[in-house]
Amino acid sequence: MPTRTNAATAALCAAVLVAAVTGCSSGFDKAKDGPAQDDKGAQNLKVLIATSGNAETAAVEKAAKAWEKKSGNTVEVQIAKDINQQLGQAFAGNRPPDAFYVNSDQFANYAKGGSLYAYGDQVPDAEAFSAELRQSFTYDGKLVCLPKDSSTLGLAVNTDLWKKAGLTEADYPENWEELEKAADKLTKGDVTGLVTSNEYQRLGAFMKQAGGWVTDKKQTKITADSPQNAKALAFVKKMLRSGSMKYANQVDAGWAGEAFGKGKAAMTIEGNWLAGAMKQDFPDVKYDIAELPAGPKGRATLAFSNCWGVAANSTHRKAAVDLVRFLTSQKEQLTAADATGLMPSRTSALKTYAQKHPESAAWVAGSAYAQGPVTVAGSNKVLAQFNTDLASLATRDPKALLASLQRNGENKVGKGN
Repeated sequence: MPTRTNAATAALCAAVLVAAVTGCSSGFDKAKDGPAQDDKGAQNLKVLIATSGNAETAAVEKAAKAWEKKSGNTVEVQIAKDINQQLGQAFAGNRPPDAFYVNSDQFANYAKGGSLYAYGDQVPDAEAFSAELRQSFTYDGKLVCLPKDSSTLGLAVNTDLWKKAGLTEADYPENWEELEKAADKLTKGDVTGLVTSNEYQRLGAFMKQAGGWVTDKKQTKITADSPQNAKALAFVKKMLRSGSMKYANQVDAGWAGEAFGKGKAAMTIEGNWLAGAMKQDFPDVKYDIAELPAGPKGRATLAFSNCWGVAANSTHRKAAVDLVRFLTSQKEQLTAADATGLMPSRTSALKTYAQKHPESAAWVAGSAYAQGPVTVAGSNKVLAQFNTDLASLATRDPKALLASLQRNGENKVGKGN
């Protein structure tokens, strides 16, 4: 779900990140292989995570205890209040945790700064993980870190509001035209047909469905200013202007899942984290999850994940990699998925998960055609500005917004090859 960071924290993060990127890497110039490794006797590892709630915290702690018993080492699991800020400070001070969650929007910044230990070549079954997510966490031709889980976007439908509008399950939209018609019919009084957020992490699905995207497949070139992307945003703009689609803040909700749970939205576009939120906050709301409607170029959705990072400056890298391999094993991924609702990033484990959780079938199906996150160094600020621009899409020229994204992307990331 969307996160909100105040300006002061953002400024601090930016300053710390610059220090991490520009300062930490220079420290490794003197010792290319990093610090001397402590591989004698029992080791104590520090692990930093950004938890989604008590269920995820308990799952990680339980798995860490199991690894302690197996390895003879110990693990101290720390819960971050702001993981980007805390990691930035730790990298800048050369005192990072041994293993940690890495947000996809910061991955390339950390990799470029020399803060991450690339351990992908030490994982014999690395190809068992989602190919799309492996690409997202590859830097300079190397798989740097393993995706810890996976999520995709689906179309959540409030079944009571759906029936009230005279619609049946057979009417679940299969394409843009049907989505628009359903949203129009569902919009009445305090109910909006479709509510989502003004983020490329949601609206980008329409871009992909139209045959476009922010970058090329290898993330070496910015491809924002394209007819396909313009067509996608023009469609979204049309729905926004009709009133059948609104952003969460326009219906006085903190995020689209809240609007959906409170009955302000008949449909929303969200990932499988929605299931946990609905169970906890809105257990009486009945809903289905369908695959996102197809666009001019077919079905498409977006994939999300963090990866398990290992610090280049850790003195326990071998043990940290062994811990990560344990945490991302099929057994542990399935256990974590049952506890948190986040899907496995291992393709074989995902099949097992789908059999155990048929209610998540649409989210699982999306994994086969999902677009991974943009993980290009410097792109996080560019995309944050794009999200700001998307907030006013209803009154802006989509081509102008995309031209700005193209220009900002090329200035920050480069034009590619």
